[in-house]
Amino acid sequence: MSVRLDIDKDTGVAVVTLDRPARLNALDLETVRELQHVWRALRFDDSARAVVLTGAGQRAFSTGLDRDAVVPQPPSPYMQDDPLLTVGPKANDLWKPVVAAVEGMACGGAFYLLGECEFIVAGADAVFFDPHTTYGMVSAYESVLLAQRMPYGEVARMMLMGTAERISARRAFDVGLVSELTHTGAALEAATTCATVIAGYPAAGIQGTVRALWAAKETARTTGFAQAPHLISLGNLPSEEQARLFTGRSPQQPRTR
Repeated sequence: MSVRLDIDKDTGVAVVTLDRPARLNALDLETVRELQHVWRALRFDDSARAVVLTGAGQRAFSTGLDRDAVVPQPPSPYMQDDPLLTVGPKANDLWKPVVAAVEGMACGGAFYLLGECEFIVAGADAVFFDPHTTYGMVSAYESVLLAQRMPYGEVARMMLMGTAERISARRAFDVGLVSELTHTGAALEAATTCATVIAGYPAAGIQGTVRALWAAKETARTTGFAQAPHLISLGNLPSEEQARLFTGRSPQQPRTR
């Protein structure tokens, strides 16, 4: 199993852990299926009233889709398959609040998950970036999700600078992506503390509030997502060119700001 679920029935807090630390908690197709199962199972479990999402180890929350994952594609720009579109809690109709606890790297496809969390708590060594443009890919869904959490210029810079820059936890806090900054290694504890408070309130009111908050930005997200497949089809380099850019990437260390 690459996803762990632990529920504290006394506090009502469920902790969902991406458990592939050797792969920097990258999401392969089996992990996606396990996450879908966990989110949908939590819909029916009244003992879990709030959720914390985190990654195992200190190196990464998640680095997105595992590069070894093979996703067969229909030969048409109108029928693209993106397994990460159904990886998050909202995509699986879970309206219990989800708080993310981020340590280490969060990049690329990790934003499918973070974009569907209510708020993010990060350790001091957390960094955020999106590698798509560096490797000849359009950052579409990730951009849409983050554009609803950060000022436009900050999202644009993150996406367009690719692997050349990383946003530090402090900068992410300053621009609103992160709601609480902790010492390195303390994000899970802080996120769990928040989730415990939330889980102590009447569940119907909490879930209704989550649904209302999501509704406030759902129209923009839906419109953006509708454009994404065509932009990806037009803008992505062929997969072999992407692989060439990835294997030939510069060893130079990225700037963290």
